Amino acid sequence: MELRTLGGQGLKVSAIGYGAMGTATGYGPSDDTESVAAIRHAHELGVTHFDTAEMYGWGEGEKLLGQALAPIRDEVTIATKFGLTPTFGCDSRPGHIREVVDNSLRNLGIDTIDVLYQHMPDPNVPIEDVVGVMKEYVDAGKVKYLGLSNADEDTIRRAHAVHPVSVLQNEYSIFARQVRTLLPVLEELGIGLVAYSPLARGFLSGATHPREHYTSDDFRQLLAWWAPENFDANRALAGELARLADSLGATLSQLALAWLLAQKDYIVPIPGSRNTGRVATNLAAADLQLTAEDLARIAEIVPDGAKGGHLG
Repeated sequence: MELRTLGGQGLKVSAIGYGAMGTATGYGPSDDTESVAAIRHAHELGVTHFDTAEMYGWGEGEKLLGQALAPIRDEVTIATKFGLTPTFGCDSRPGHIREVVDNSLRNLGIDTIDVLYQHMPDPNVPIEDVVGVMKEYVDAGKVKYLGLSNADEDTIRRAHAVHPVSVLQNEYSIFARQVRTLLPVLEELGIGLVAYSPLARGFLSGATHPREHYTSDDFRQLLAWWAPENFDANRALAGELARLADSLGATLSQLALAWLLAQKDYIVPIPGSRNTGRVATNLAAADLQLTAEDLARIAEIVPDGAKGGHLG
C-alpha cells in the first residue's frame, strides 16, 4: 500500500489506517481474539498506522492493541489520545495529561507513542498549556508526533505556535463534510488529516441493518443519523451509493474510502472492523481509482452530507 505524509515533521503512514475504537467500546459486544486477528490481518495487508485512545475501554483498548501489535511494533505507528472523562467531559489539566499518557505507555507496552492527540479541546485549559505538556513528552523521547482531534481553526493555530502539529483527526466521510472548512488552515500550516468514521458510523459499510437491530448500548442510537425521522432516508442514500459501487465492481465501503483518498493526498482514513474479511474488503479501496465522473455522481447522490446534519 502507498504511504502518505502527515505533516511536515516526518510522519509517514499507510494510505489507509486502522481505527481500533470498535475493539473495545461503542459498537456492541466484541471478541478479543477476533479483534487481534483483524488487527494483525490489517498489517499483513499493508496497514502501518493504528489508532486508539484512553477512552476506548478506559485502557482495555490500548492493552488489546498493544498485545496485537507487539510482534510487529517496529513496523507500525501507534496513535492514542487523552482528554476525556468517563462521563464524556473534558479534562486536559496538565497533571491529568501526564497521568493518562504514562498509563497509555504502560497499557500499550511501548516506550514511545508515535502520535499523541488531545481527544477534544478543553474549554477550561488553554491549548498552549496542553501542548506545553505534550511537548515535554516529545522532548523526553516518549512521543514522536503531536496531533489534535475535533479542534477548530483557532485551536489549531494556537497549538501549532507552541509546537508543530503533525496531524488533525476529525470525522470525514461522504456523509460528514464539516471538516472541509479546516482544509485551508491545514494546508497553510502543513498538517495532515486522519479521517475517523470514514464509513459514516456504519452507514457506508454495506452492512446496515434496520434501526431496531441495534442494541440500546450502541452509541449510534443517540446520533441524529439514527433518529427515526432520518434513518430510512440515510439508508436510501447508502443504497444509491451501493448501486454506483456495484457498477464499478466495488463495494460500498470501498467506494466511500476511495472517495476520501481522492479528496487530498494528505488524508488518511482509519476504518475499523473486528472481522478479517471486512478488513480485507476495506483495504482493497486503496486500489480503486475513481474518475471525475464517478466523483460527480457521488456528489449528485449526496450533495451535502447525510440527513440529520452535523453529528458533533
